[in-house]
Amino acid sequence: MKGQKIIDVAFKEVGTTESPKNSNQTKYGKWFGFNGVAWCAIFCSWVYAHAGLKLPKIGFYKGFAGCQTAVAHFKKTGEVTKKPQVGDLVFFDWNKDGRYDHVGIFNGWKSKAQGLFYTIEGNTSVSNQSNGGAVMNRVRSINVALFVHPKILD
Repeated sequence: MKGQKIIDVAFKEVGTTESPKNSNQTKYGKWFGFNGVAWCAIFCSWVYAHAGLKLPKIGFYKGFAGCQTAVAHFKKTGEVTKKPQVGDLVFFDWNKDGRYDHVGIFNGWKSKAQGLFYTIEGNTSVSNQSNGGAVMNRVRSINVALFVHPKILD
């Protein structure tokens, strides 16, 4: 299953941090060719590539680096879904202003009835949702989420 392969790759990265601290310098940015910038999207591109599934070129050869451009692309191509599957992308709009601030990888439901789900995300922490400097497992709410099922997973 392609989605599980993505999770397997992402899970091995949990605990990885940027170095030096607060620099946005990561092996993901180095691979992407765009280091020292917010890297949640770059992390997702890296994970997909290392699972053997290249995301579409959305502004960059190796995938995407920005949430806004990616969301616009996935809406245009009809890849937004209300029924996420393991390995799908999930974009977050923390203050519900229509601008997506962060992205991670969907890793199943914690409580579908309560709208809570698991993710693996890059550049997050308990104190900073979107620029926290670490790869972490998180629990998120559907209230701020937009799910994307990339066509390469079909």
